[in-house]
Amino acid sequence: MDGWYEVTLVDTNVLLDLFTDDPVWAQWSMAQLDVAASKGALAINDAVYAELSVRFTAIETLDAVLDEAGVTLTPIPRTALFLAGKAFQRYRAAGGVRTGVLPDFFIGAHAAVAGLTLLTRDAQRYRSYFPKIEVIAP
Repeated sequence: MDGWYEVTLVDTNVLLDLFTDDPVWAQWSMAQLDVAASKGALAINDAVYAELSVRFTAIETLDAVLDEAGVTLTPIPRTALFLAGKAFQRYRAAGGVRTGVLPDFFIGAHAAVAGLTLLTRDAQRYRSYFPKIEVIAP
């Protein structure tokens, strides 16, 4: 990616802030999405799409909302899937109790492998397991 056009991978929590009109975070999330959109494309991956789907009763509604927001769905590269598994291994070795690979590992690995900026409100896990990605967070 060259310097004049960026792709920002948007975490689920940022979009849910807007979709639920979160009284604490909606303004911050909208402002950050506006800034990111002015620099390039907004994207989500399969994990974010699945997490968002819980809030919608029809796929067509979710797709329309994403289209209206200017957010595109970008598949997770196979190399990122592999990296997500390795990050999950480190998490378990460090005492993590979850038994399935967490969505954050798919999201962080995707940003790492594809060189994407990540917009999130929950930066701690991303910074711990994917320290080289650029994270936009409060």
